[in-house]
Amino acid sequence: VLASRNIKKVEFAERCGRSPKVISQIIAGVAPISPELAIRFHRVLGSSPALWNNLEANYRLQLATKAEQEELQKNVEWAREFPVHELVKRGFLDKPNNDADLVAKILDFFGVGSVTAWEEVRSRVSLSFRHSPRFESDPKALAAWLRIGTIEAEQIEAGPYEEQRFRDALNRIRATTEQPPQNFEPMIKRECAASGVALVFVPELKKTRLSGVTRWLSKDKALIIMSLRHKADDHFWFTLFHEAAHVLLHSKKQIFIDAVKLNQQKGQVEEEANRFSADFLIPPALYTNFVNQRDFKKASIVRFAREIGISPGIIVGRLQREDKISFSLHNDLKRRFEFVENLRK
Repeated sequence: VLASRNIKKVEFAERCGRSPKVISQIIAGVAPISPELAIRFHRVLGSSPALWNNLEANYRLQLATKAEQEELQKNVEWAREFPVHELVKRGFLDKPNNDADLVAKILDFFGVGSVTAWEEVRSRVSLSFRHSPRFESDPKALAAWLRIGTIEAEQIEAGPYEEQRFRDALNRIRATTEQPPQNFEPMIKRECAASGVALVFVPELKKTRLSGVTRWLSKDKALIIMSLRHKADDHFWFTLFHEAAHVLLHSKKQIFIDAVKLNQQKGQVEEEANRFSADFLIPPALYTNFVNQRDFKKASIVRFAREIGISPGIIVGRLQREDKISFSLHNDLKRRFEFVENLRK
């Protein structure tokens, strides 16, 4: 603009009330055009202050984008450690255009501004983890799986958490154990949401080995994620009520990551959750009476299940886990659930 108007830098600086050095630095892109200078440029040159402000903003953004690309390129190996192919397949990532774009998309997926920020968040969250000593999941695969569950939970409109309402909901949910998934799935999710608990099903990613996770998203909203690793009804229902126990009985400040074999987890918290699940599904006094009769024929199990209003597969699973019957016995009483994996796209 100065050249087209035959204005020397010294003259322009004088008319703007600034030193020639400052004007030279602005032209060289070293010093920024401040809003005050944009107004002065307008007075001297006639172009609007907004034009100069926009040019400055676009230029600084361009510089920041270039620096960002260089920083992203340094973290390509970090990004490749995530289950990228599975995240793309499930629709949580668009296919990256290049290595730097992969890093950017991973950061977008987690909702963080940088790899450093991701590490800080992961470190803080990791302090809240409680899990089995047999815990075998890959940390980055686990982080991605948890993020999927959180994203899904954010789409669920849940009322504020109320303990008694949740307990009442669990009683109604227990009554659906004999129904097929297409009937009980929407019902149990609706009941949980009305009680302040978001329930989501997220199939495992590679290198994750877990049954479920419970955490609090806020003081009024809990989250239960189930992996559906095992399709048998006894494991599904035991896992659901195990995770519900964490909501009802344990700290809101911790994240409970439960391994594949829930009944084998040690520690007071996990034993409490196991006991709650077992007793909620099968009232302890009635179960003791049934076991004492030592009649574990198929007809007897079916009759007992009908009396207490649950699926007979749940009883079979408990008898097997407690070594009352062989793991090869009565498996035809268990039902296998097939849930359709919900993709985002």
